[in-house]
Amino acid sequence: MNEHSAAPLRADTAGRHASTADWSRAQWTGFADHLLASVLPYASPRHGRITLPGAEGGYGRAVDGLEGFCRTFLLAGFRIAGERGEGMDELAELYARGIAAGVDPDAPEEERWVRTTEHGQAKVEAASIALILDMTRPWIWDRLSDRTQQQVVEYLSPVVGDRTYPKTNWLWFSVVVETFLRSVGGPWSPDDIAADLALHDELYRAGGWYSDGTERSFDNYNGWAMQLYPVLWARMAGATELAAGRTVTDVARLDRYLQDAVGLVGADGAPLFQGRSLIYRFAAAAPFWVGAIAEVPSLSPGALRHAADKVVRHFVDHGAPDERGLLTMGWHHEWRQLAQSYSGPSSPYWASKGMLGISLPADRPVWAAPSEPLPAETGDRLFAVKPAGWVVSGTSADGIVRIANHGTDHAREGSLVGDSPLYARIGYSTATAPLLDEEGWVAPLEQAVVLVDAAGRPTHRAAMTLLDVRVAGDVGVAGSRWTAHWLTPAPTATQHGSGRSGDVVPAGSVTAFSLVRGSWELRLARVDELAEGVDAGTLTLRLGGWPLVGRDTVPAAAEAVSLTSAGVTSTLVPVVGEARSAVVTRADASPLGDPAHVPTLSYPVRVGAWVAALVGLSGVGSTQEERCRTELLERDGGLDVVVHWPDGVRTSSHLSVGASGDAV
Repeated sequence: MNEHSAAPLRADTAGRHASTADWSRAQWTGFADHLLASVLPYASPRHGRITLPGAEGGYGRAVDGLEGFCRTFLLAGFRIAGERGEGMDELAELYARGIAAGVDPDAPEEERWVRTTEHGQAKVEAASIALILDMTRPWIWDRLSDRTQQQVVEYLSPVVGDRTYPKTNWLWFSVVVETFLRSVGGPWSPDDIAADLALHDELYRAGGWYSDGTERSFDNYNGWAMQLYPVLWARMAGATELAAGRTVTDVARLDRYLQDAVGLVGADGAPLFQGRSLIYRFAAAAPFWVGAIAEVPSLSPGALRHAADKVVRHFVDHGAPDERGLLTMGWHHEWRQLAQSYSGPSSPYWASKGMLGISLPADRPVWAAPSEPLPAETGDRLFAVKPAGWVVSGTSADGIVRIANHGTDHAREGSLVGDSPLYARIGYSTATAPLLDEEGWVAPLEQAVVLVDAAGRPTHRAAMTLLDVRVAGDVGVAGSRWTAHWLTPAPTATQHGSGRSGDVVPAGSVTAFSLVRGSWELRLARVDELAEGVDAGTLTLRLGGWPLVGRDTVPAAAEAVSLTSAGVTSTLVPVVGEARSAVVTRADASPLGDPAHVPTLSYPVRVGAWVAALVGLSGVGSTQEERCRTELLERDGGLDVVVHWPDGVRTSSHLSVGASGDAV
């Protein structure tokens, strides 16, 4: 672990609501200039590749260099477009020279771009080239020589007809590239574009949310890909007729999504720590700028700009970029384990998407609009994201946003695979991170409900069946049922965010519900039945709470567990059932700091009996003395739950539990 991780990385909540004005446009462009200047020392002589320092990425050095050029070209293009080219001649010429070198098949190896026929990743980067060449057409494309323009067309043309990863966000790489080719007289296929747009619509679920693929993959790709590209594509020169009839629907979906997205950002600007590609950091700001460009009706330009400002500045204030001005593979600081196997040292520069706002000139209203705060800065908010199976609770007292997840696992329903710690945990927040060491992928611990055998092996829950997700009065309700199974993972060299595959042994059926209110979750769990040959006497039912990090973490374990670190407290209190408490500590397991601590409760297994625990995450001071009482009454195939919360409020909820295997 790096030296910086020896201490907690989270700011104390006393400073979480420090009020500072949003960046001016000059500050935004100054930050962009700093990022661009910092990568120049790593460019090849003709600027065709930018190969940043660090261990070689999973796809090799040539792809690393291509990513370095293309992803910073996004940022450079936004910068040039936002000034309408004025004063940007040097920057435009620099990247124009790089394009000429990259597409030249006779260029030296250190300059030449990897072709899309040589590696699929080149298709991703080709889309950035096409998007920015269109956006900066008068200042770069129109000034390229005829020979270079033809070589650009030849470089991009193999994308036509390419079906690599079609049912994911990759569909947009084809659409963008072919649309640009159409605008410059190159080859393109109307059938390709029509098919890809149909696939895009097929991946739409509801409420503004897309799944990035046919698995239950709800994550940041919804904002920085599935919502971003339709709006930018519709403004491309070659898209005018193609986008006709789509824009109203696409903007309406974006508008609905943004109403949820602003509620998923903490008051300190931290995005929800969930999903793959988190090393892209402030790319999470991109959908807010897209909303400003599209002029969505439900959020003001000032609210959208402020949301983007908070996200970008969260990382700037916590050490990203680093002292060299570089974005590394990590969150606040470098922590390579956070990256997927497709990532290299230049991959983090997809964060450039979060700087999209600088493509808006200074005279655009968004820059003068009064700032409006995030929901987490102004009041408590409780809502459901039904397609994802999430109940979301943001609390203004500490600025933390947390979710209870019962529908997202990056798996196909009914499959039995390993749990991805990035997707399949029950809880995610803006103040914590799942454990992402090797053990985190094979042995679910934090924010999990598992059966543990005599050898200490915990079960997995992917893929679960969503039973319920809603908000009823002051309580959010979400529930799921799954076949708990032990997994012996198969060897793998790739890690794209999904859980591991391997040999599976079913353990039984488990049902869990989350009742969410403020900073608390009442978590109910029941072992519905055990698989044939599985002995309840050899098992325990373990509930894991919120993980905290840091050497100054103060654990207090008795019947209940309370952990406090950097002003944040994680509590886990038994409510129904006799439990044994413990704190599990792991080194080099979290991108937020070292070591990581997880509170747990272990119950004896009694088939058909409910257990319950109060799971808390708060930044305003909590103690293990927090208690709640719960009354459970089973009737009509359901469960009535009366909760007396720690603050004295009483609520009543009815859970439609159903029989084992039934989704209700």
